[in-house]
Amino acid sequence: QSVTNLTTFFGFIDDLIKNSTKKAGTIVHYKQTFRVLNEFSSHIKKDISFEDINLDFYENFVNYLRDRGYAENTIGGYIKLIKVFMNEAIDRKITDNIEFKSRRFKRITEVSDKIYLNLDEVQKIYTQDLSKNMKLEKVRDLFVIGCFTGLRFSDLRQITANNFINNGTQLKVKTEKTGEYVVIPLHKTVKEIVQKYNNEIPSVISNQKMNDYLKDIAKIAGLNDKISVSITKGGEKQTEVFEKWQLVTVHTARRSFATNMYLLDIPTISIMKITGH
Repeated sequence: QSVTNLTTFFGFIDDLIKNSTKKAGTIVHYKQTFRVLNEFSSHIKKDISFEDINLDFYENFVNYLRDRGYAENTIGGYIKLIKVFMNEAIDRKITDNIEFKSRRFKRITEVSDKIYLNLDEVQKIYTQDLSKNMKLEKVRDLFVIGCFTGLRFSDLRQITANNFINNGTQLKVKTEKTGEYVVIPLHKTVKEIVQKYNNEIPSVISNQKMNDYLKDIAKIAGLNDKISVSITKGGEKQTEVFEKWQLVTVHTARRSFATNMYLLDIPTISIMKITGH
């Protein structure tokens, strides 16, 4: 149904999506949440209004998604955005229903078995000869920089020669997410990569593409340890076994940095300062 009536819950979300200045990735999440809400509305054969967003709705919606086999973290993401939509509607004085602020209307999360790469594995990735495939080589180099700086890829994207300070021994970056400046000592591997690209760093491509390429790279590097991952889908705990390369993503770089620094006895407070945690 096409609704642009701002006073209805769905009309409001529709308008939010059409006029949002958020990043493309965020809009995708908005749209997915909107789609799932529409499907739920069809399922219960009832329009969902602002007034309907209460604990009963929460229970029914969560159970509906679990019955359909959604993972807990995915469901949690939908709940989080419903809260975002409702907060926005309250700010605009379109509704005064605050039942979603109840402690029981909570975002469900589950710690999924995320992996990190130890220093040997990072080295294995770094020493692969990828010169015949420039795309893979650039992604690999960027990933390794991430492993030694702990920066998000949104921050790596904005680095130029001006960010290298103190004769190229440190990197000073204003992080996009927190808006704070961090100064990171440069590992010799990062210096090598930066020199290779004439004091710049390779350009960043989309996360999705990078995730695909990183799996290829990790496979070439022979990261094939078996890893069991347990995840709750449809309310049931399931365990699947993967080879390590299948689980490498853009975020693995940041996690590897934090874990390796911790294992090297770097004070936690310093690691948190660098990663902005």
